[in-house]
Amino acid sequence: MRNMGTGTRDTMDAVAIRLAQQVGDRAVAWLGSMRTGFTLARDVPDERIGGDGLKSLAELALAAGLVRREAVAGPRCAQTAQGLLDFAWREFDEGDLLYRLQAHTPAATHPIEIYSLFAAAGYRHERLDRLAGHLLGLRASRVIEHVPNRRLAVVAAATRIGVPVHDDVDALIAQTWLGGTPEPWMLDANNAYGVTHTVFHLTDWGSRPEGLPDRLQDYLHLWLPVWTEVFCETRFWDLLLEFLIVGTCLQRPLFFPSVWERVAEAQHADGMVPNGLTVPPADSRAAWLNHHHPTVVAAVAGTLAVSRALTVPAASAGGAG
Repeated sequence: MRNMGTGTRDTMDAVAIRLAQQVGDRAVAWLGSMRTGFTLARDVPDERIGGDGLKSLAELALAAGLVRREAVAGPRCAQTAQGLLDFAWREFDEGDLLYRLQAHTPAATHPIEIYSLFAAAGYRHERLDRLAGHLLGLRASRVIEHVPNRRLAVVAAATRIGVPVHDDVDALIAQTWLGGTPEPWMLDANNAYGVTHTVFHLTDWGSRPEGLPDRLQDYLHLWLPVWTEVFCETRFWDLLLEFLIVGTCLQRPLFFPSVWERVAEAQHADGMVPNGLTVPPADSRAAWLNHHHPTVVAAVAGTLAVSRALTVPAASAGGAG
């Protein structure tokens, strides 16, 4: 892998910080220019709105909310992110749509999970707050048949909304792939996404690095560099960027500055980041379908890399590896 500047995986030099900022800013700009792609269908009953559409709009809100939370973006990027957050809230009818979806299917968790992203940014819906508090207090909320990392997502959502958590979080962690600290060569793409999201939920996207148990921090310090190198060499940009986010969520963050040069080269001039699995069509509107997700992830990864690099003292960063 090519070396970039003087930074190691444990620190970010000025060049790497500029590249991460550039990738994040351009990704946000592309999302702003393509925001109509995130518009929800309005010609169908609420319960028939596609899950993919809800997920994409929620991810847009997540990225925009994190840009605002970290407050390291320039004025133009910050303004675009705020506009995207407001847009997403309007698409969800300022919470009314999420309330209706949750009331229609009380056992579902995705309306509360989506709402929690807005609640963290100060967008509240009184009736949904009350409904969430009631549903998350039921015995049923502790026996949801989700895969383990998804159950942690519900716990994270409850915490963001401000509802007491009754789950045994340690027991949930132990059921995840990461919690079992498996042989690292057994990682596949599906479990890799499970690893990244376990970290995201336990640390609230890096705001609480201490939420990840020490033994898992140590495991990731040992093996995250290996996995990052693999996905960088295979140019699987979507998952690589998620691993870069994981590195910034650790108490002693890992930054992998040399990787940012490769990511910056992969990013298109208009700001879109390809997923690394399919070739984007020339038409940006057509490219949106398969490539908006890695661009959302790039916005988050760039933002968190810059924020942690500027706020974590060098002595607190990961040791030399």
